[in-house]
Amino acid sequence: MESISTFYLEEVKSNIKGLKTQGERVFLQLSTEELFWTPNTESNSIAIIVKHLSGNMVSRWTDFLTTDGEKPDRHRDTEFIDDMETKEELMAIWEKGWDVFLKTIDSLSEEDMMKTVYIRKEPLNVLSSIQRQITHYSSHIGQIIYIGKQLKGSNWDTLSIPRGKSDQYMP
Repeated sequence: MESISTFYLEEVKSNIKGLKTQGERVFLQLSTEELFWTPNTESNSIAIIVKHLSGNMVSRWTDFLTTDGEKPDRHRDTEFIDDMETKEELMAIWEKGWDVFLKTIDSLSEEDMMKTVYIRKEPLNVLSSIQRQITHYSSHIGQIIYIGKQLKGSNWDTLSIPRGKSDQYMP
């Protein structure tokens, strides 16, 4: 019988891969200009959200079990500076963060789940740390989707059940 920790890790892997795919499905619908669009100076573009997500992932998941998740070489404020120019650069930053995150999750074992890790010197068990980060990443993927929907309007290709089509998905 599979332990709850093993089951949880498999669910995490499935869910985070789904989040990554949702973001990528938005990127496919948008031009470079749209990825860098902001409605005002206080808002973040999709590109900035991607840069922040990647910075967080690299910091949190590098040497996850042995070092604080807030690495001294992370400069969080620079994640909110728009200094990228191309969709290819954005995608490379996106992949870098997800690569670190997914490899770390893949390396975790059942025995790791109750170990203590630190984020900004705050002790958390591994399970709580994973949940904290998934919540954080989900909120940003939601922002990416929302911005994409606003930009595309009636040209938006839905990522889930299309409006008015729910009955087609009923058992």
